[in-house]
Amino acid sequence: MKRFFVSLLAVIAAAVLQAEVVLPGWMTSNMVLQQQTVMHLQATGKKGATVKITTSWDGQSTRVKTDPQTGSFSFELRVPKAGGPYTLTFDDGQRTVLDNVMAGEVWFCSGQSNMEMPLHSNWASVRDWQREVAEARHPMVRLFQVKKTVAHTPQAKVPYGHTNGWTECTPEMAEGFSAAAYFFAREVSRELGIAVGVVNSSWGGTPAESWVSHERLRHVEGYEEKLRKIAETGFDESRIEALYQAEHADWQQRVFGNDKGLTSTDVNHATWAASDLDDSHWPTMSQPVNWKQNELSAWDGVVWFRRVVDIPADWAGREMKLHLGEVDDQDITYWNGERVGATNRWNTKRQYTVPGRMVKAGRNVVTVRVCDTGGEGGFRGSAEHMKVVAEGKELSLAGPWHYHKSLSVAEINAGGPEPKRPNDSWFPCNLFNAMVAPFLDMPIRGFLWYQGCSNVGRAGQYEGLFQTLILDWQERFNQHAEVAAFPKPTQGEGKNSRRLFFPQENKALPFYFVQLANYLARKDVQPESGWAALREAQRKAQQLDGVGMMVNIDIGEANDIHPKNKQEVGRRLALLALHRTYGRDVPCAAPEFQQMRIQGGKAILTFRPVWGSSPLASNADIKGFTIAGPDHKWHVAKAHTEGEGVRSRVVVACPEVPFPIAVRYAWADNPECNLVSQSGLPVGPFRTDDWPTK
Repeated sequence: MKRFFVSLLAVIAAAVLQAEVVLPGWMTSNMVLQQQTVMHLQATGKKGATVKITTSWDGQSTRVKTDPQTGSFSFELRVPKAGGPYTLTFDDGQRTVLDNVMAGEVWFCSGQSNMEMPLHSNWASVRDWQREVAEARHPMVRLFQVKKTVAHTPQAKVPYGHTNGWTECTPEMAEGFSAAAYFFAREVSRELGIAVGVVNSSWGGTPAESWVSHERLRHVEGYEEKLRKIAETGFDESRIEALYQAEHADWQQRVFGNDKGLTSTDVNHATWAASDLDDSHWPTMSQPVNWKQNELSAWDGVVWFRRVVDIPADWAGREMKLHLGEVDDQDITYWNGERVGATNRWNTKRQYTVPGRMVKAGRNVVTVRVCDTGGEGGFRGSAEHMKVVAEGKELSLAGPWHYHKSLSVAEINAGGPEPKRPNDSWFPCNLFNAMVAPFLDMPIRGFLWYQGCSNVGRAGQYEGLFQTLILDWQERFNQHAEVAAFPKPTQGEGKNSRRLFFPQENKALPFYFVQLANYLARKDVQPESGWAALREAQRKAQQLDGVGMMVNIDIGEANDIHPKNKQEVGRRLALLALHRTYGRDVPCAAPEFQQMRIQGGKAILTFRPVWGSSPLASNADIKGFTIAGPDHKWHVAKAHTEGEGVRSRVVVACPEVPFPIAVRYAWADNPECNLVSQSGLPVGPFRTDDWPTK
């Protein structure tokens, strides 16, 4: 009898669950619905039932029938102008209630680690994070954290983060949320006096190609063949894995065959790992360190590291654990010339077992072949993570290591870049499918984007790739909704209601992005800067409808790829939205370079006002200009402003260049530059030449 009642309860529970209305995953309590929107949505309920939908903002109810076979039904939701909190009720025999719902403005935020970077975490924190976290209590700001996940085909299920959907902004919720998105939402909500919701769908270290749909990416240069092969698998998991294994084996044969440190394509036999190799002529580098902040600031590729370890006599013949911390990106590790391990992930701590037969008393040699394909490189983490351990005792491996460069990233990629694992965040389209596609039926006002570091070194490709991503997203979002323009401000409304115009000319969804910040070692002259070239590729996206760029060249940090001043990032993004989307009369940009004229050995530069810019500020000593003559050799130049207001111009000259033909501004990884508008916003990097760059 007891078993019977247990079974009966299970049947009843299953029936109840089946009866509950299942809504799009982004529809939860505490959400912000894009105001003045007519939404056309799909859901499921009890098969063949009538679903009663009640909206508290107008007290109205509508009834729709579900499909008798599938339980699916379509419904229309007419969201009023900003206000709330409201309640939404769906009843098919069992009530589903969404409460504390606001009508307001919704922005979809994405990118890599600088968008992901929270107010506070163990890997990065914003400036003055304790105060910011403590004060992050804003009921009118709502947060939605998307879980990191991948997929080979577009998904409908929304991947929830640490909460099941939308939450009010509290210190507990904000601490681990995107700082850039949070500071943006805080500013816009304060200015407009309405609810603002931000979705954080970002993943550190990811390239732009992971965030584009298959349909669009297959038309981008360099991806045509790759995506054709993927499509031919029918997007079958096992066939995609087999394709990867074959491609990676070919890539390894090519790369290992060209590595000077290897005897052959067999990585088990490494010339530069031999215990008797004389490495005394190799330079040394203290570890752990990001080599971009050290002797290898301009190097991407393969570097071999070696260190002698003096093993105590009582350790001889005993199994040991070798700890290296995290290695960026890949490593193959040897002990006395024998391979003991390898890892192909940059953010994974290395721990390898050294068999007792390989451990001898006295001199032993550990060798690590490190391959870094971009961004930071080398040993990461703390000194205590680098050690050898045997029976509770340990020897530190921190300190000086001999090193030798082998293959540059250009040589590695000569026959094509390394194929990415199918379940990797770098695999083409994976993040669009899993972390963007589930939100395509969620009406939004626009996008915020902060990404680019992982595409440095591929600026030529990024130009088309980035613009493809923007057009892809603008086209796909809001297809199932009618979104009204933001209401025109009236006199006296808001803190800055005076307007020069109401900017609703753009038909495309607003897409506001952050240009890469200054980073790495400071150099006065760096014509081959990969970071500068990527910034230029980003800048060109402004030709697209609805696109705005936030210049970030003045608030980066040489030693930190995650600059801490995310407050200013959020503020400047908010200025773009407030002026260009919401019609507020606030400056949001600086003038842009327009024309160069050579006169008397000097370059005279004029600038054009852009949407929301104020004139150049007067400056008698402008930093950041370089100038070149017919020999194409660059020199640091002196520069100053002349004139006032919109007629202001910049005069650039250098005694070493009597016949200038080209000028560049802020063209370096980490330039010193100080040309700003009267509102204090920085002028973005630019160049007058079209000479080849990285």
